[in-house]
Amino acid sequence: MSGFCVHLRVHMANDADLPESIANARRSFLRRAVGCAGLLLAPLGAAYARPSGTRSLSFVHTHTGESLSVGYCSDGIYQPTCLAQVNRFLRDFRTGELHAIDPRLLDILYHLQVLADRDVTYEVISGYRSPQTNAELRQISTGVAEHSLHMDGRAIDVRMSNFSTRRLHEYALSLQSGGVGYYAGSDFVHLDTGRVRTWLG
Repeated sequence: MSGFCVHLRVHMANDADLPESIANARRSFLRRAVGCAGLLLAPLGAAYARPSGTRSLSFVHTHTGESLSVGYCSDGIYQPTCLAQVNRFLRDFRTGELHAIDPRLLDILYHLQVLADRDVTYEVISGYRSPQTNAELRQISTGVAEHSLHMDGRAIDVRMSNFSTRRLHEYALSLQSGGVGYYAGSDFVHLDTGRVRTWLG
């Protein structure tokens, strides 16, 4: 089965804090995972344990205004055409440079979407960063790492439309699937496929 990649235009909406508990979300996640199980640390391009289905994500970029809806994994197989669209969408918007995005990062976003128990739109603050951009940002911010995983296509800064960023942070911590940083003042969560660690920005 082929995956699907569809560009969409969406309207931005304000975040809203939803009164559901993490415990209920985790139970919902486990129920739904029976039909869409996969390992976040599986080798790139490897098949998932689930036999069929499509993993889909929707994005809007807060800097470029571009939107993307993508079925990046179908029947347990990553879809190269769709991954290429993700690479372009998450390019360094300052320089236009592209870099391959780690599909495991998309898996983390997908599992967070399952935990939230809804179809969501991810508002992207930052995806891939070129070394040039990362160096420039380090000159104006102490929160930018010298060897940022953004430069390897292994990190993303996001929030969910119409969803509490604080709760998104809590869900990300519960996954224990890489680095998680919470930037409450700027209202976004950093996610990456590095070692498990957490910090507040």
